[in-house]
Parts: sequence; C-alpha cells; structure tokens
Amino acid sequence: MFLARRAMLALTIVGGLIAASRTPAHAADGTQLTLYRSDDAALYAGSTDGSIGGGYAVVREQRELSLSAGLHDVVIGNLPASLDTEALALGFPDGGAKVISQRLLLAQGQGAALTGLTGQAVDVLGSTGQTLASGTLLRAGDALLVRSGDGSTTLITQYAGVRTTGADFPTGASLSLRIDATRSGSSKAVLSYPTAGLGWRAAYVATLQPGSACRMQFESHASIANRSGRDWKDSQLTLIAGEPNFAKASAPRPMMMKAARAMTSADAMPEQSTLADYRSYTLPGAIDLPDGSVSQVPLYATRTMSCERTALFESGNSYLPGQPMVDENFNQDGGGAIVSTLKLQAFDSLPAGYLRVLTADKNGTPQFIGEGRINDTAKGSDASITLGTAFDLHAERTRTHFSVDKAGHTLDEAFRIVLSNASDSARVITVREHPNRWRQWTLASSSSKPSQQTTDTLEFRIDVPANGKATLDYAVHYAWTASDQPQ
Repeated sequence: MFLARRAMLALTIVGGLIAASRTPAHAADGTQLTLYRSDDAALYAGSTDGSIGGGYAVVREQRELSLSAGLHDVVIGNLPASLDTEALALGFPDGGAKVISQRLLLAQGQGAALTGLTGQAVDVLGSTGQTLASGTLLRAGDALLVRSGDGSTTLITQYAGVRTTGADFPTGASLSLRIDATRSGSSKAVLSYPTAGLGWRAAYVATLQPGSACRMQFESHASIANRSGRDWKDSQLTLIAGEPNFAKASAPRPMMMKAARAMTSADAMPEQSTLADYRSYTLPGAIDLPDGSVSQVPLYATRTMSCERTALFESGNSYLPGQPMVDENFNQDGGGAIVSTLKLQAFDSLPAGYLRVLTADKNGTPQFIGEGRINDTAKGSDASITLGTAFDLHAERTRTHFSVDKAGHTLDEAFRIVLSNASDSARVITVREHPNRWRQWTLASSSSKPSQQTTDTLEFRIDVPANGKATLDYAVHYAWTASDQPQ
C-alpha cells in the first residue's frame, strides 16, 4: 500500500542519537474482545464516517515481540483510535521481561494512518518516487523516524509517500514501551486495554403466524458494531448484557453486513454464563469485524412461541395527585387512535434491543408492521412493544356525568366510550382507564365487567363487530377525608 504526501527532504542520523535500540512488535493470533451493550445510534448508523467515541470494549491481544536483553524500547502500533489511556496493560506470561514505563502516542489528524504503521517495515518515498529511507517506522507525526537494517536512524521531514508491504494501512494509536528483558529473542506478550467504537445490542425479529391465535417465529441475533478505527480478525468475542457503571467521563462509552467469518456450526449458539450481576454470551467461533461494519451473529436458536396482540385505547396515566382533584375540567380526554401492541413472555433472559415484527400479506410475502424496544427482560417476564396505530379502529370518549360534594368529601364521574371498527372482521378492543382524581375510588357501575382492576387502572375487553360499533359506560365514585380536602 502507498500513502502520499508532499515532498521532499530526508535527514539521516547515526543510530542512537535519536532513538536508542527501539524494537518493533507484531500482532499474533488469539485476540479476545469483551463487548458491552451500547445503544449509541451512531454505532449502528449506515452513514457515520470514521471512528466514534461511543461503545465500550475490553481487548486482550497476543503480541509477538522481538526483544533484546536488557533495557530497551519497544513500539506497538495498530491500536484503536480511542483508548482509555489509564487502563492499558502489557504482561509477559513467561516472566522473561517486565515493563518499566509506557507512553501512548495518540492518532491525530492526517497522521493517524501512519501512526498505525509504527513498528512495521516501510519505504519512505520522495516526489519522484525515489526511496528516501527504508526500515522500521519508529515514530509518525510532523516528521517520520525510520530505523534501517544497519542500525542507522533517518528523520524525514518532507516526503511524498509511504509504502508498506501490508494489504492496507492500519490506523490508530501506538504504544511506546521501555522494557527490561532477561534474554534476547521472540517473546509473547498479552496487551489489554478498553476502547471505544465497539459495542453490541440484541436484534429480534418476530414473524407472526397465520391463524386466530397469536403465534410467531422468533429470531434472536446480536448486532456487533465496529467503528473503532481498525479491523479485528479471527477474534474470540464475549458479549456482556447489563449496565455496568462508567465513572470517568473521558473513558470510552458503552453499528448490515453479516459476520465475515461464519460460526463453526450452523447450530452453534453462544455459551451463556453469569458475570457478577450481568449475563455473558461467548461466541463459539472466531469472527472478523472489519472497521466500519455492523455484523450479526445468532444469540438464541430460532423458535416458535406464543404471543398476545392487543388493540388498546388508553386514557390518562397512573399519575396520582397530592390532593383530590375536584376541578370539573381535570383530565377530559376526547377521542383518539387505538394502538396495536404485542406482548411475549421471555423464554430466557433477553438482553435489551429492538424487536421488528413481520406478518404475511395476502400473497404470503412477509411485511413489516412495527418495531419497538425490549428492555432487559428476565426469564418468565413479559415484554411488550407498540406496533403502531390501528387504521380501521377508533374511539370517542365523552364524560356523561360529573358531581362533587365538598361537604361530604365525595365526587362522582361517568364516561361513555364508543368504539368503531371499519374492518371486515370482528375485533376485541382493550379499554384502559386511569381513575386518577384521587387514590380512594370505587367502580360504581359499568356496562361491561372489568377484565382487570388495580389501584390506578381499570381495563375492559370490548367485542366490536365487523363494520360496527360498541359502547362502554362506566362510573367511578371518589371519597376522601376532611384533612385531604383541597383548599
């Protein structure tokens, strides 16, 4: 690969005057990535350019280092563009060397690509294509520092381009280390650090099955975003579900292309386990995460499961005032749309993500009918989303009675709700009311028996015929004590 720049002055300095005994480091197989869930929209956006600061991941890389006995410098390049500088750590499992000090050289501006080449062999070219220097790139910035095979070091302040034998230019930061080694030779090291630009979230697809009962095919995937500024190849991934606390504002924070490397088996699913207060999913095979990509991998096996669809008309909310609300104009909702909802029971602990719902049209083609967010949902708990507004259903809500007796500390209120169904099939509409003038109330009368009643909610299930209407009448009686009486 070739990176161009303006020409053209090179200055050669005898080795040791500028950079004393720097040794390059090379990446090896065995990278492990632990990704934390992130809802940062920029991670998953199709139009975002370059690396971003959203997302959070912990990286453990195997690095092959060529060491010299004694005290010397090592440069590790091709690090992500955004790092937690205080959390980088390098260790030698064999105990043959130790880190004396370390310095992170951040990728900045146009030199970010060159920074990623630190520690690699390059040719620096002049304006006519002549070679100004060849060797290991020690430092990139306003000037390039290159150490040749004979030990001399060249400082190039003006050049036309940089050529490397690699397939592409790795980008990001580099790490300069002072190492004390017991012997010379190749040594394996483990480099770990948190970085931004990597994150994941669950992606669910529910395809409703034909028939009167609510049944659906439920697919579960993990969407894994890489906007870190570098590629990750043959990586072992662990996904963390939950919400750890991140205290440092400056640290990385927790985007469709399929995974470049397939799972080891079509039936292989992530291995689940508990991690403190969180849930982890370890993927069964190594995958590639190219920079600027969103990959999807299976999270759970596809299954058919029961669900519940509801056409819902809801008035008010669960708000309760600090004193009885006796104003006649309080909470007068009129007509409104009826929304379609979908509820399912979690077959396992479901990580937070988005659920897309499809259903077949008259030709059998699956069509999108709504999308909603599912929060972290424990096994056996219910998850609900709103699909959208029902086109053929409508409701009109009218207050039919209001009276207040301040001396007797009571209030009576009644409503009539007319439900319309313009479709060619009968529908059941759930009416959800919130008697919230005061916390002490009773249902005085209703034309239909409530299907559910709590301290702040009344629900009715009303059958509405095809191309017809149905009416619900109900009345509520409120009572309070003299000490609760509004002034």
